[in-house]
Amino acid sequence: MEYEIKYRPSYSMLVVKLNQGETITAEAGAMTYMTPNIQMKTRARAGVLDSIKLGVLGGQSLFVNDYTAVGGPGEIALVSAPLGDIERLTLDGRKGYIIQRSAYIASDPAIELDIKWQGFTKGIFGQGLFMIKTSGRGDLFINTFGAIDKHELSAGESLIVDNFHLVAFSDTCSYEVRRMGGLKELALSGEGLVVEVRGPGEVLIQTKSISEFANWLWQLLEPKVRAVMGAR
Repeated sequence: MEYEIKYRPSYSMLVVKLNQGETITAEAGAMTYMTPNIQMKTRARAGVLDSIKLGVLGGQSLFVNDYTAVGGPGEIALVSAPLGDIERLTLDGRKGYIIQRSAYIASDPAIELDIKWQGFTKGIFGQGLFMIKTSGRGDLFINTFGAIDKHELSAGESLIVDNFHLVAFSDTCSYEVRRMGGLKELALSGEGLVVEVRGPGEVLIQTKSISEFANWLWQLLEPKVRAVMGAR
């Protein structure tokens, strides 16, 4: 399988060239274009109960699509909704990654996508209760909002990351979700929940926050919305 990530870092698109019989698994709705000889099959992302849990509570699609080149080589392009970069992570069968639930774009079919329940730590990776644990061997492609900032942590070294900026980290890392400061700091500092990630392992951070972008967009739209509502 050959791939190219085009138009980095703001408008990235993953272009994958498949040989005859090769398959890539992708998030439902990620396909931009494909050659006519690519066959698509849809399947549940995990087990039936886990898929329902993920779709209802996690906000993700219940399904992924397997794209296979038939009768010769083919090509498919994949994107994700947020403006930002795409990164390839390589899994060697021993080391995996914990990724933000909305970051997944595509992977080798041999990579397992498992849901890790977070209990009452609501707020990790944005506003959801779920993240995805990936394992196996092959390539994993993730999307970020903004550019990707990488940090390699040694054993015992830690990094505190705002939960809206945390994209992924190695499954060799440990982590703790907590508030930033006390109630006063929570209300006045502009910071909410943070994640302290401890090495050894890799941490990937996105340079932009979808929450901050939504708030900025609402500041522009709110006066117009109020004007329209007031005119009725």
